[in-house]
Amino acid sequence: MQITVNGEETELEGEQIKIPELLEKLDVDMPQQVSVELNGEVISRSNFDETSISDGDSVEFLYFMGGG
Repeated sequence: MQITVNGEETELEGEQIKIPELLEKLDVDMPQQVSVELNGEVISRSNFDETSISDGDSVEFLYFMGGG
């Protein structure tokens, strides 16, 4: 399966993958703090386990940081 992750083409085995598996496979930093946007829609953390990533999808990992 071919997907776009943060603007870069990425190839993964299989036809679909759930968000937690994707975070693990890609060794995402601070997976407990990352927000995930799938095809332009921010996915609620409560829906990570049931949301599938498929061939051709676009995924963005977003980190919100406070500051002053």
